Formats: sequence, C-alpha cells, structure tokens
Amino acid sequence: MSLTRSSPLLPPAADLRHWETPYADALERHAARVPLPLMVPGHGGDGLGLSARLAAFLGDRPLQLDVPMLVDDIDLGDDSPLSRALELAADAWGARRTWFLTGGASQANRIAALAVRGLGENILSQRSAHSSFSDGVLSAGLAPSFVLPSLDSHHGVAHGVSPAALDEALTAAASAGHPSDAVYIVSPSYFGAVADVAGLARVAHAHGAPLIVDGAWGPHFGFHPDLPESPARLGADLVISSTHKLGGSLTQSAMLHLGDGPFADALEPLVERAVSITASTSTSALLQASLDIARHSLATGAELIGRSITVADSFREALRSDPRFGVLSDGFGAFDDIVAVDPLRVAIDVSGTGVSGHWLRQRLIDADGIFFEMSTVTTLVALIGAGKTPDVGRAHRALVAAADSPEAGAERASGRTDAFPALPESGPLRILPRDAFFAETELVPAAEAVGRISADTLAAYPPGIPNLIPGEEITAQTVAFLHAVAASPSGYVRGAADPGVERFRVTVTP
Repeated sequence: MSLTRSSPLLPPAADLRHWETPYADALERHAARVPLPLMVPGHGGDGLGLSARLAAFLGDRPLQLDVPMLVDDIDLGDDSPLSRALELAADAWGARRTWFLTGGASQANRIAALAVRGLGENILSQRSAHSSFSDGVLSAGLAPSFVLPSLDSHHGVAHGVSPAALDEALTAAASAGHPSDAVYIVSPSYFGAVADVAGLARVAHAHGAPLIVDGAWGPHFGFHPDLPESPARLGADLVISSTHKLGGSLTQSAMLHLGDGPFADALEPLVERAVSITASTSTSALLQASLDIARHSLATGAELIGRSITVADSFREALRSDPRFGVLSDGFGAFDDIVAVDPLRVAIDVSGTGVSGHWLRQRLIDADGIFFEMSTVTTLVALIGAGKTPDVGRAHRALVAAADSPEAGAERASGRTDAFPALPESGPLRILPRDAFFAETELVPAAEAVGRISADTLAAYPPGIPNLIPGEEITAQTVAFLHAVAASPSGYVRGAADPGVERFRVTVTP
C-alpha cells in the first residue's frame, strides 16, 4: 500500500483576509489607550504593587493584554473582532463554524459528547479515544459501544479504524438493538497515523450518524500540500483541534470545528449550548489571541511549514542510516486503516539499541535537556511544530551518544526491562457510565476488584487512552497492566485512587 501525505483536496491559497488578526489587534488597540481599569482582573494591567513579581516574571505586556470579557470593540456585538476572528478560523479549516476554547481539546471532547447526546443516547467510539471523551460520555449520559483500532502488537501502538471496520461495528450495534446516533474516531494517532476520514464520514452518514473526529494532534492539517487535509473538508461533522500542540497557540488553547455536512443544522445549536456550560465566564484573552494569531500564521505560512517538513525528513533519513534505529511510519503500509502520515511526527523505533524508549527519554532529559514528546518501551516520539526548525542534528547526536554511553551498556547488561504487559481487552460494560459514576461506591484492594464494576475512569499515561471506564467490569489483565504502568518510572495512571493503583473504586452493587 502506498501512503500519501496529503489529500488531493487542498485549501485555496490564503487570501488577504488571513493576514489579519482582528481579535489580537483589538487587544493591542485597547492596551494602547492606557486605560484605567477599575474592574477585574485584579492585577490591573500593570506591574505595580502586588503585581510587581508577576510583571518581573512575565513582563508588562501580558498584563496589559489580559483583558476581561465583554468589552466594546473586542468581543461585544455581532461584528466584533472576536466574531471576525472566529469566521476566519472557520474559513481556514474549511468549517461551517468554529469555536475558540480555553480548556484545551479536553473541553472540546466534552462539548462534542454533550452535543451529540441531543441526537440520541447511543454512540460508537474508537476504543483508543482520549480519557476526556470518556469523561464527556459520562457527563452526557451516553451509552457507548466500541470499535477497536488496529494494533501494532510489537510496539503496543494503537492506530486507527478503517471504513470497513466502522461499517461492521455500526451494523453490529444496529443488529444488537442500539443503532448508533453518533460516531467518534481518532485521526491522526499519537504516532502520526492518519485514517481515511472521507471514507469514515461516508460510512457514518450512511448509517444515519454524524462523525466526530478527534483531530487533536492534527491542527496543522490542510495548510501545506505535503500535509494531510483538514478533516472538516473531508466530511467530518465535528473536529476537535488541539491548536497548541503543533499549531503554535498557547498551551490550553484549542478549537472545535463544525463541518458543513448533513448534521450541521441539528448540531450547531447543541454545540453552542454545550460550549456555554463548559466555558469559563472569565475566558482568557491571551489564549484566544494566541488562537487568532496561530490561524493567521498557519494560513499564511506554507513556506515555513515546508521547511519544517524538510527538517523532519532529514531527521528520519539520519535515523535510517543507523541500524539500531528505525522509523515507525516506514511500516504503516501494513495497516489498512492508515492512508497517510503526518510528516511532522517522527516516531523512532529504538528496539535495536537494547534499552527501552523510557530509559532513553529520561537519559536525554537528564544529560542533554532534550525532551521528546513521549516514549514507549520500543519507541520515542518527536514532534516538530508547524513552521519550526529545531536542531534535529543535536537531537540525533545526543540519541546516538545515549545509546553508546556506558550507562546504556550497564542498562543492557542488567537485564532490566520496562516492558509492560500487552494492552488488555476491556471488560464488558455492565451498566451505563453515568450510573456507575453516581452509584454508591467503595474502595477495595486490587485483588478484590477483579470482577467488580469500576466507578472511575482509569487511563495509563502515556498516551492517556482509558483502560477502564465507569460501568465496565474490572479484569485481572487490566489490573496487571495498570500496576505495570504505575511501577514504570515514566508511567502514570490518571484517575487512580493512589499512585500505585493498589485500590480501585467500585460500585457497591457487585
């Protein structure tokens, strides 16, 4: 199978409007007035008095631009600078409508779950969804069923879902008496694998369901011919976009895009209402301005993005020259769900070094101050932000030096391993997640939890995929897997009652 980077559907060249940053400009105009703010925020927009330490830490400029909501010529009115910024963002990603979010893609996931509950209670979700979507399923009272992604068993990596697999899962759900009212899939994966979003949208629509795409790791898609296309242009109905991850906005900023498809009229008011109950009433102007500027930079930055792709390609070529390293995406052709690759993700197979990816990642942090995005037993994952050209030569030299170091030799000789058990299959969903969450619960030792119903969402990090959701039966395999993750130097289990996952919160009804 030949993997392509991009869709033949490319956005039009950036028009002159995308050189504008209406919301960010409005904040600058406001600051230039040198206003006297007798209102929130309490720092008053300057570094005087109690704000002196904050100004010394950040500088005066962030304080001047940290403007509260509901200010004329910033966010009030139908044609406000904020409204114009949102319209430009929708145009840039090929959406009918876009919302700026300051609670990250986690907020977007919860919004999506709450919104589609208005279409019905049944949702078919890719099992490797982020735990924030599981939180949304719980909050909305959705009844989930699951479609399994393809798995690379050697590396323990979950990829995506093919249209054929989705069709089979939707047909099975309908035959079981609970036809799906919405579908949720992930593309791209943590490792840069891109699913056939257009094909998945056609299948979901044929079954009468909108398609939600968790595109958190692909906010840059559609802005260069060598990048995959924006999911909103490929037929997705809702797209989660974690703009800060590779798109250049500030951490915790994100967008939610509504596609212009057959469910747009029904979804738009539902999303609007879900945004209103999940958003802060003191939304950060700085985060919103960073989204406005990131949109401008992506829409006008094709040349810079091209340089980033060249840098990432050079890193891959350097890795291929050493037999101890491999490039994970070179083997993506073996999986029928993967139709393209994100070139700004460099997933490195470190199996040939004889030490784990976890050990290498920590060694590079400690010895060289180089931080890779994540590690598994056999891989390291590097991210290159769109338009950025980091010194990958330095990273490559440090990686080689780490593998050649005496410490690595001692690690190999020790026979120690960071290997986790295989990813466990989930237990049966015995009651709805919302019912389990609000049920009477108790904490029991891990050994006594097997066979009981979980009241919590437990997700091993990295990468944050839920291994248990409320309402599922706890299995011995899941307990062993979570113990192994918790014992790893780089592992963490979100939602656990204690760091070692020695106790589980279960429903009192066995």
